[in-house]
Amino acid sequence: MQTASVEWIGEEQFVATSPSGHAISIDSGRDSNTAPGPMELVLMALGACTATDIMSILGKKRQELESLEVICSGERAAEPPTVWKKLEIVYLLRGQLEDKAVKHAIQLSEDKYCSVAAMLKKTAAVSWRYEIQSVGS
Repeated sequence: MQTASVEWIGEEQFVATSPSGHAISIDSGRDSNTAPGPMELVLMALGACTATDIMSILGKKRQELESLEVICSGERAAEPPTVWKKLEIVYLLRGQLEDKAVKHAIQLSEDKYCSVAAMLKKTAAVSWRYEIQSVGS
């Protein structure tokens, strides 16, 4: 079993330590906004999870990925618990990439490999799109 800890440091601010020992500041107070809030971290985790898959899968497909940016946007429920209800993932890729390979990599991430997306799909409709910029553009 993995264990994370969260220590309150004042107001609505916390220091969270991951199971691997890495610490991150969290600020639940959107007025003070000194660090990401918990639900923002969920969006960031979604982006990092699927980006890792895309980079790995395209590498295995011998695609020449030069850059990748994943933008995750979402809408939350109006009433508590204010879970994510609608999420959109936009993949911005650059390199010598085949459209079919990119689409397949994203599909594999979304349907099979990305654990964060799998969890979020239980409460949210998840959609995605991608843009490939060729080298030199």
